Amino acid sequence: MTTTPVAGRSTAVAARATELSKIYGQGETQVVALDRVSVDFRQAEFTAIMGPSGSGKSTLMHCVAGLDTFSSGSVRIGETELGSLKDKQLTRLRRDKIGFIFQAFNLLPTLSALENITLPMDIAGRKPDKEWLDSVIRMVGLADRLGHRPSQLSGGQQQRVAVARALASRPEIVFGDEPTGNLDSRSGAEVLGFLRNSVREMGQTVVMVTHDPVAAAYADRVVFLADGRIVDEVYEPTADSVLDLMRNLPGKKHQAAGSDAGSRAS
Repeated sequence: MTTTPVAGRSTAVAARATELSKIYGQGETQVVALDRVSVDFRQAEFTAIMGPSGSGKSTLMHCVAGLDTFSSGSVRIGETELGSLKDKQLTRLRRDKIGFIFQAFNLLPTLSALENITLPMDIAGRKPDKEWLDSVIRMVGLADRLGHRPSQLSGGQQQRVAVARALASRPEIVFGDEPTGNLDSRSGAEVLGFLRNSVREMGQTVVMVTHDPVAAAYADRVVFLADGRIVDEVYEPTADSVLDLMRNLPGKKHQAAGSDAGSRAS
């Protein structure tokens, strides 16, 4: 059920994987996590990656984001080829060009919300763009919580801080690994709305791994993996259309997702 991109949408590419393979082990114990995957993630587009448990969706995101190595193929962030970078260069690229949102928030408990948001830039010795930072904080609704530490914030508010931290440095692309996995449905919906707004209002590029059809429906496009290969994609998804596709995917049986945007990752 592959559909075509919406007319007028950006064709510029923020990240690209070409013939990407990831293999663990050798011989009889060999596991092919990714099998010659080729995919583009376009600028100013929100893409969700879905698939059964063990399909390779998280592995794909981690390889494209420079968090994991790959066995063969290539990955580009903008015009930069990741395979050609040394460790320090890769660290610098992740710091300067990529934003990350994790299921577990990964906030420092001794820092305020604002200090957590600006921490990556502080470490890099960069001053934040105040106008952009103010826009991000306003979008995620944290203006009255900036002085609070994580322990003084709800789970939803903590993930808002994590979203703001990922966006604050104006990265070329933001990756989210089950960003609503630890949230209730209401908080999860709020966070997904912020991510969608960052694409539509700020031109951000977002790639998110999720198992939840409701979460995927916030995206502009959903890419489906099974057994380490891309088997389908759909534009302008709905929760029902995603769920129907998931039910018919080949490969390993997946844990059926409910209609709760805050369900835990499988």
